[in-house]
Amino acid sequence: MSTTSLELRSLITPEGELRLSLEEREIAPPGPDEVVIRVEAAPINPADLAVLLGPADVATLSVEATGGRPVTTATVPPHLVPRASARLGKSLPIGLEGAGVVVEAGAGARHLLGKVVSAGAGRMYTQYRKLPAFDVVPFPEGVTPQEGASAYVNPLTALGMLSTMRLEGHSALVHTAAASNLGQMLNKLCIADGVEVVNVVRSAEQEAILRVIGATHIVNSTHPDFRDQLTAAISETGATLAFDAVGGGPLGGLILAAMEAALVAKVPPNGPYGSPVHKQVYVYGRLDRSETTTPPTVGMAWGIGGWLLPYHLTRIGPEETRKLRERVAREITTTFASAYTSEISLAEALQPDVIRRYRRMATGEKYLVRP
Repeated sequence: MSTTSLELRSLITPEGELRLSLEEREIAPPGPDEVVIRVEAAPINPADLAVLLGPADVATLSVEATGGRPVTTATVPPHLVPRASARLGKSLPIGLEGAGVVVEAGAGARHLLGKVVSAGAGRMYTQYRKLPAFDVVPFPEGVTPQEGASAYVNPLTALGMLSTMRLEGHSALVHTAAASNLGQMLNKLCIADGVEVVNVVRSAEQEAILRVIGATHIVNSTHPDFRDQLTAAISETGATLAFDAVGGGPLGGLILAAMEAALVAKVPPNGPYGSPVHKQVYVYGRLDRSETTTPPTVGMAWGIGGWLLPYHLTRIGPEETRKLRERVAREITTTFASAYTSEISLAEALQPDVIRRYRRMATGEKYLVRP
């Protein structure tokens, strides 16, 4: 039987108005190798917010009623409308990942009926989602949709960072914004896999969060001796790879300079170009939207580039990706466990005061949508 589903969608008009709404859509019966999931939990990730709100000014949020359902609107400042040019006039579905129960299955996917599964195929802020069976991963018996909701973005990003490290011949890494949900997960993974990670944080409270889970190399970017601490930690771990969530400003360059200083102190170079060991910073977030800068003390063997999870999964291929997802499913209540500070319904996700709260993306806060 076909199923009716409410789905959260985001539209920016050519005139510069953001419109968030709940739209009804029909879910057709699954094909032979497809399943229909009753979505029970989907987290709000920074990438979800980028699509949901775009460059809209959240101070202008308001609610109107259209066809008996609320529609939340906000103004996009005129100078920021060009930033959204590719999506103007297009109604976009939201929700990168989520978990739920398989309620319908085609002939080739009957073994998944009644199973709690995760999906990272997008469009998850909805009540029902039809997907190819290959795109869902079942959890062990006893795992709830709430526990499995964040089984895609953060776990696969953490695993992807280690995968990149190994593929490119590094042995340890540096991570910024390290007290985030992802940062905590990366530390648990590195502890389990015997990999050393240098954690860059911005406050004593963030240091405490990481120490509770067993992190050992933590440096605070607000300390006066931050550069010396960073160089010492990099020297101790041998890290020559960094993943930077900040993106703009001097932090990426400071990390490269600290790597160079640590290498040169151990093996003085023969010429004027610094250490021949390659040092790499990957920017995977843009908490700081200013230009990325580097000092002249980074040597000549270095690189700064972008890193995105979907691109990495394409690089390693579907079979290796499947292995990573199956590991996440096995360890979803341990290594890859996520905690949530608030749970909200689809309707609550449209309320201006709720939007302003979850949009803060504060460390230690994570919202879960319960469709």
